[in-house]
Amino acid sequence: MLNLNSEWKSPGADAPSGALWYARPATRWFEALPIGNGRLGGMVYGGTDRERVQLSESTAWSGEPSTADVSPTARQHLAHIRELLFAGRHEEAQRLAAEHLTGRPQSFGTNLPLPEVWLDFHCEAPVRDYRRTLDLDTGVASITYEQDGIRLTRAVLASNPHGVIAIRLTADRPGSIGCSLAIQDGVIPGRIAATDNGVVLRGHAHEDLHSNGQQGVALEIRTRLVAEGGSIRRVDDTLCLEGADAAVVYVAVGTSWAGDDPAFRTEVLLSAAVDAGYAAVRAAHLADHRALMRRVSIDLGSSPADVAVLPTDERRARLASGEADDELVALYFQFGRYLTVAGSRHNSPLPLALQGLWNDGLASSASWTNDFHLDMNTQQNYWAAEVTNLAECQEPLFRLIEATAAHGRTTATQMYGAPGWVAHTVTNAWGYTAPGSGIGWGLNVTGGAWIALQLWEHYEYGGDEVFLRERLYPVFREAAEFFLAHLVAEPEHGWLVTGPSESPENWYLAPDGSRCSVSMGATADRVFVEAVLRICAESAELLAVDAELRARIAEARRRLPPFRIGRHGQLQEWLYDYEEADPSHRHTSHLSALFPERQITPRDTPDLARATEVTIERRQQAPGWEQTEWVEANFTVYFARLLKGDRALTHLTNLIADASEANLMSYSAGGVAGAEQNIYSFDGNAGGTAGIAEMLVQSDGNQIELLPALPASWRDGYVRGLRARGGFTVDLHWRDGRLDAARIHSSAAASTRLRYGQEILEAKLGEGDAVVVRSS
Repeated sequence: MLNLNSEWKSPGADAPSGALWYARPATRWFEALPIGNGRLGGMVYGGTDRERVQLSESTAWSGEPSTADVSPTARQHLAHIRELLFAGRHEEAQRLAAEHLTGRPQSFGTNLPLPEVWLDFHCEAPVRDYRRTLDLDTGVASITYEQDGIRLTRAVLASNPHGVIAIRLTADRPGSIGCSLAIQDGVIPGRIAATDNGVVLRGHAHEDLHSNGQQGVALEIRTRLVAEGGSIRRVDDTLCLEGADAAVVYVAVGTSWAGDDPAFRTEVLLSAAVDAGYAAVRAAHLADHRALMRRVSIDLGSSPADVAVLPTDERRARLASGEADDELVALYFQFGRYLTVAGSRHNSPLPLALQGLWNDGLASSASWTNDFHLDMNTQQNYWAAEVTNLAECQEPLFRLIEATAAHGRTTATQMYGAPGWVAHTVTNAWGYTAPGSGIGWGLNVTGGAWIALQLWEHYEYGGDEVFLRERLYPVFREAAEFFLAHLVAEPEHGWLVTGPSESPENWYLAPDGSRCSVSMGATADRVFVEAVLRICAESAELLAVDAELRARIAEARRRLPPFRIGRHGQLQEWLYDYEEADPSHRHTSHLSALFPERQITPRDTPDLARATEVTIERRQQAPGWEQTEWVEANFTVYFARLLKGDRALTHLTNLIADASEANLMSYSAGGVAGAEQNIYSFDGNAGGTAGIAEMLVQSDGNQIELLPALPASWRDGYVRGLRARGGFTVDLHWRDGRLDAARIHSSAAASTRLRYGQEILEAKLGEGDAVVVRSS
């Protein structure tokens, strides 16, 4: 039974955020350690003969803005393609859609990888006692080892307050620091030169796969070497340091993306960092980073002592072999939070791209680019932000959504003759909103609506009425106006449906025998249209505006098609019960009704909830199932919402063991979606973290459910600092697989229901109050 209690007994000191550590240097990208300040990222290899820090920067984009991306014949063929689909002439409709509806990107571009900064150490003596660590609490990557009787240490951090990467080199013997400083040549077009105190690369983000080879930002990479003692000299494009007691290399990157002068930016940043000094740079970084990371602590139980002391790569390998490691799972949770903090900050110019902030060069050289995918990936990048107490990390995403909505007005008019705004499957740094260039994936008409849900989630958690009025409602009002104009009546039942559009990125077998992707009334569209209309109406009611629009929305929602269960017991992905052309396909966008939406729940719609489960089972059982990182993250949150913790944990474990690498960074598997090899994708890390949070706390604005999907193997543990919708913060701990106690703090006067299993307790809190509940 749940009981209110005024006393909160802490189960112990907060668990540290944890650290990844390794007993040898990295030899490949998926062994290097990520650092970032929300704009500038680095992958730290920790070599003893050469330190490599591979750079990336969120605005290092090829391409440029364009207003000619919509097919000029799209609008005139739209009605005819709809008629063909309603008439069952799928093959002809598919052909015309491919010919007339796909986008015509002129200068789409991609985020590009940047060169490595190299520090070469000219010592061939054997190395002993090597250790390479990424401390999630400090955001510092460190390398330490003994060579020639000298203990050498490096610390590498990316400072948000100062906007630079700093590499600190020290030794326990004076005069022992020596190295040569260089920037890798040949990664992007540019010119490298050494100065008296650093090395500079000036170039452009040009490539010819996703743009014409002449479009892209100007950029500058500038380093500054500051030594304590010793001597510095230039040798060609390299700076050589000898005999120093200690040294710091500062790295800054500037681009012209926002009209800035790259050289001016790098000089300003480096001068400020050097003037402040390394101690001040480090102190500001630690305070800034810890203010975010220390909001949440977690303990999922102890791992065996002989396992807990192993390097991270060995522990991940053991997990892959079937051995449990609860501490590694908790570390993965905090690593997802760490990557969010390092990759996306309130002052970041752009949000997390497909590869977050860290570009391995593989996505940008593939057909799909390192951009912003709006049919799952960008959304999943931010699933963990609100619930794990990193709300401000969504700010750059909100700005992208607002910019996308502004550009999407043109696409709505040109392609659909509709008011409001629309965006499809992908967008970029330049505001692209037309359909993608390929049929089968590019014609997702609700991609913009899907990503806009992040605005509503932010409001649900924080309750900021100014945000609701000034930022959220304008976006949703225009999105609703678009769909009210775009929806058409399906002839058999009179249901209002979208189309022609695609259920990302799947295909079906039409009754005429053709293999098609384009349809009317895809279930995923129904989910997001309902969400947009509901949120718009609810927001308008809260703001006491637009009564006539609310009435139109109410009528349209009444006429949306119901969810339907197909012949196999599955939730239908399309309006009609088509067979899947590719039963093993990775996308299950129609299950967005389960998560992030709650249009299907196990308690309110049990038959539909079971149908979502059948859908998952059929995908997994199909030969050649496309298991990849974001799919395992999806299935983790799906089963958490289905209140099945053990099954959620199975997919979470698969994500860590089978879809994440030695450095715990998640990847899209080679052989899937045209990838020739494993390609880093940020979404799995954030999705896994979100999945763990969903297993421990769920909320819908009216109710907070405690331990809704606790796996049986997590016998004892606690979490502190998770957020719940309505302005609440939740701490809880459990013993022997059952809730022991929970403390709920409210930022404003509020009432909520607290649920644990079948038990429900009403709670009323004043502003700043907290209540404690215990289970007996």
